[in-house]
Amino acid sequence: MKILSSNKVAVIFTGGTISMKIDPRIHAAIPALSSEEIMAMVTNIEKFAEIENINFSNLPSPHITPEMMMDLTKLVKETIERDDITGVVVTHGTDTLEETAYILDLTIKSKKPIVVVGAMRNSSELGYDGSSNLAAAICTAISEKSKNKGVLVVMNNEVNAASEITKINTLTLDTFKSPEFGPLGIVDNDEVIFYRDIVSRDFIDTETIETKVALLKSGPGMNSDIIEFCIESGYKGIVIEALGRGNLPPEMIYGIKKSIEKNIPIVLVSRCPTGRVLDTYGYEGGGKHLRKIGVIFAGNLPGQKARIKLMLALSISNNMDTIRNLFEKDEYNSL
Repeated sequence: MKILSSNKVAVIFTGGTISMKIDPRIHAAIPALSSEEIMAMVTNIEKFAEIENINFSNLPSPHITPEMMMDLTKLVKETIERDDITGVVVTHGTDTLEETAYILDLTIKSKKPIVVVGAMRNSSELGYDGSSNLAAAICTAISEKSKNKGVLVVMNNEVNAASEITKINTLTLDTFKSPEFGPLGIVDNDEVIFYRDIVSRDFIDTETIETKVALLKSGPGMNSDIIEFCIESGYKGIVIEALGRGNLPPEMIYGIKKSIEKNIPIVLVSRCPTGRVLDTYGYEGGGKHLRKIGVIFAGNLPGQKARIKLMLALSISNNMDTIRNLFEKDEYNSL
């Protein structure tokens, strides 16, 4: 195949629906396609870039662990630093795509584009979106406009920031959205068009990750039992999806105090899909009370991203003030 472009994109394959087809024996989708088979469906891509296939894994994304995400981070770092590489595209299953993309965004500093992409339909289904999404991701990775924007996620011809995107629907092709701020841009006629930029980005310089971090969802009448279980089980940090603006049932306070006394940080987010947590309410279990006893507020991060950030933060420090600064330095430094 004659390459008609000077751009070279490394496509790192990790698995997911983009690499699956239906197994007729069990009537369910399983990992089946090789990287070569997937790229063969991306027609005319040689007009835009030379492609280098790199096989990392061929796993459904619920099988991707935080340790594997860190191994992937090392591979992406090594690849993006090569002089011959214009950009890197990572294919990934959609169930945990946002966590992997966020880890890459927090731990890699590069002006070159890094794009994460997946598919909602497997290759046996009508309207397989893997090839079109991959083509759009490659077009994004070769664009000069994509430089210095951190890790991007490209699905359904929309370009979103890894720090903002989340999966909002179990089925639809436009499942990945940035509900707080909207997409950064679109891919139209094989060209990426940006409408806005990221104001600030975080960077955590680490190659390790602390996996003993719990994610709890709050509800009416909940108490401290689960928090105490986490403490006794050796968890190093806890993220709690709080009610509304950042409030909790008073019965949870005992466990929160006990955790903080043992230098186990409690990071608070909201279970609401949009909006930030803030110390607005002063009653027992309200945000003002939680801040006073040492709870860390994570702004508008969803629980799954706050957990990833706390995992990385704990890998570099167990100092409560250091961790607090990583979460609150932009949102709450005026409080």
